[in-house]
Amino acid sequence: MSGEKSDATIELRLANSAQLFNTLDPFPFSEGDIAADAERYIVEWAQELPKDAAIAILIHLQGTATPGKPHPDLATALTGWFAAKARAESQALRALFRDGRLAFLIGFAGLSFCLFLSFLLTQRSEGPFARVVQESLVIIGWVVIWRPAEMFLYDWLPLLRRKRLYQRLAEAKVTITPAAPDAS
Repeated sequence: MSGEKSDATIELRLANSAQLFNTLDPFPFSEGDIAADAERYIVEWAQELPKDAAIAILIHLQGTATPGKPHPDLATALTGWFAAKARAESQALRALFRDGRLAFLIGFAGLSFCLFLSFLLTQRSEGPFARVVQESLVIIGWVVIWRPAEMFLYDWLPLLRRKRLYQRLAEAKVTITPAAPDAS
């Protein structure tokens, strides 16, 4: 495997097509898993490419298909794999917002309860100990709402970024070319 050819091209050099797939996966080729190293390589290169450029994947394949075994459809396998990854990120994003809504309701109820107790304590007690308890309740209430706020403000961004990257990879133009023999 080697570097990029142009601004939006990821170039791979494979000894044979099996190198692209997880060898422990019982399903061959388009239904199988892409090898973790291959996926990581492609994703890392894709992250470096311009965000508005279409991605092309150029595979230089040295080996030929084994006699009696069909030649895998690498383009379908790659684009299908990344389309599935994009769908998984979409589901994770929906789950995050669903969980965030529930967490927000729980957090808001917790904040309201703590502020209400703090208000009651202010109305009924005075002194340094009552003030410490009152301020502690206010702090606890804000801590309870912190995680839901974090979910809605920050946690969705990495999921959306990965989803977009996987969608770009799923739409990539995949070209397979026979590798030129090494000049020794």
